[in-house]
Amino acid sequence: MTPTGSTTVPLTVGPDGFLRAGRPHRIVSAAIHYFRVHPALWTDRLTRLRAMGVNTVETYVAWNFHEQHPGEFRFDGGRDVAAFVRAAGALGLDVIVRPGPYICAEWDLGGLPAWLLADRTVRLRRRDPRYLAAVDAWFDELLPRLVPLLAGHGGPVVAMGVENEYGSFGNDTSHLEYLRDGMTARGVDCPLFTSDGAGDGFLLGGRVPGLLAAATFGSRPEESLAVLRAHQPTGPLFCVEYWHGWFDHWGESHHVRDAAESADVLDRLLRAGASVNIYMGHGGTNFGWWAGANHDGRSHQPDTTSYDYGAPVGEAGELTEKFRLFRDVIVRHTGAAPDAAPEPPPRLAPLRVPVRERVSLAESLDLLSTPVPSAEPLTMEEAGQAHGLIHYRTRLRGPLTHADLTIDGLGDRAQVFLDGREIGVLHRDRPRDTLPVRVTGASAVLDVLVENQGRINYGPLLEDRKGIVGGLRLDNQYQFGWENRPLPLDDLSALRFTDTAADGPAFHRATVTVPGPADGFLALPGWTKGMVWLNGEALGRYWNIGPQRTLYAPGPLWHTGDNEIVILELHQAGTELEISAAPDLGPSAPAPVPA
Repeated sequence: MTPTGSTTVPLTVGPDGFLRAGRPHRIVSAAIHYFRVHPALWTDRLTRLRAMGVNTVETYVAWNFHEQHPGEFRFDGGRDVAAFVRAAGALGLDVIVRPGPYICAEWDLGGLPAWLLADRTVRLRRRDPRYLAAVDAWFDELLPRLVPLLAGHGGPVVAMGVENEYGSFGNDTSHLEYLRDGMTARGVDCPLFTSDGAGDGFLLGGRVPGLLAAATFGSRPEESLAVLRAHQPTGPLFCVEYWHGWFDHWGESHHVRDAAESADVLDRLLRAGASVNIYMGHGGTNFGWWAGANHDGRSHQPDTTSYDYGAPVGEAGELTEKFRLFRDVIVRHTGAAPDAAPEPPPRLAPLRVPVRERVSLAESLDLLSTPVPSAEPLTMEEAGQAHGLIHYRTRLRGPLTHADLTIDGLGDRAQVFLDGREIGVLHRDRPRDTLPVRVTGASAVLDVLVENQGRINYGPLLEDRKGIVGGLRLDNQYQFGWENRPLPLDDLSALRFTDTAADGPAFHRATVTVPGPADGFLALPGWTKGMVWLNGEALGRYWNIGPQRTLYAPGPLWHTGDNEIVILELHQAGTELEISAAPDLGPSAPAPVPA
């Protein structure tokens, strides 16, 4: 018996569990996000999850990945979610789709588009007519692509989620009802569910009568399922996110969780008769600028580029000890005979490459962006920008013996320059910090380069605008008259590299020659903080505070022969880069084991 799903028989909700054709059916699923995997590797990763014994895969849909600008929808290439679903169905896997619109997922702004924040009065995840109008337009584009893939139409999609963990945010269940009605009105006729933490408060805020309530938790399965059953006396017990691992923040340790202990919790979940979605089955990568952030009430916690999550199928497709133990548990409970585990993906041989070409960011501003004038600094969102950096320039009046420079509402990290010389760094976590400023002549040029380190994706601070949100003051005097330059850095082809030195933030370029495409891991010893592109594709951020020490560079991005690597270094550059055959996610610490 193979762990195949059905592409013709819909799933229904029975009094004690899921049913298919009137017979009991248990969902044993693994989470994988199409937007965190190169599309050429979708089938490879799905095949590995199938080999673990699951009969289903689950994915969120990241709205902002498809509509980066209002009304401009993309479903091509790696954004073709329907193609991803079909790829899973072709392997005999059922699919659970969670279209949000809010998804959390440690993804920038929880999957909501940044342009929603351009109007400072719009409220997210509420019955705000402007927010709901945007959601309706999104559902009008997305759902017609998914409805033909529902099991009732012969496709692999057996269930869909309504929002995500709303009870962790609010208790306006009429908002969830609006989303549910919008989905059904557009033809979604499969079982729908809400998802919330296994606590009374969460379920009281997020459960909608008539919809299946599913729970999210990482430990104490008997207790968590009992809480779910107390709020939902009948119906399937469904752990829609079993957190067996955890994500990483910059400046902390790489989180790991004991494989045997994780497998024991999975075993107890299945022993209790529950259906389960293993979060994550394959975590993947926060390529480019897409990583989100948390906030613990004291500090902004940006997520690393890697979303390995301690998953059974690692970031680069490696099969871990957790894979083997989870497979044993699944086989024991389902009686399935999974496919043989695939071979490890090929890897590049270790290599060191000198980096000799560079060009300063300051000298490249006119090539990368057009200035937008304004009286006060614009936020990124007001400037029509979602990701990357934003540059501000004004002219200070002098002579000025001394003033303290302050930025109000900084999102997130600013490098400040006076007449081209860096005078310091300011950060949102230290809002009272100031920088001393002195203007000796009649005037001086003030430049401020602000990095968006990831929008908050969970909690009450979700409306997380970037750039300068308040204003810039010298002492108590606000400075007016600005040039704003959005720097999303989507296209670097205009850069003009040379072999001369470049001061301050700069782009650096190297050529890496490889015998053929294969997975590699890029390390930057001696470098400080920035972003890396491989053949024009943004791999993600690096930062010497760790924990992550290598960036995953998947095989489909490499060419036989010469490959271009561009590095944006914001501070101190190194002299070479390294290609290694194995990942290094940094020093580890036990992952939290959330209830």
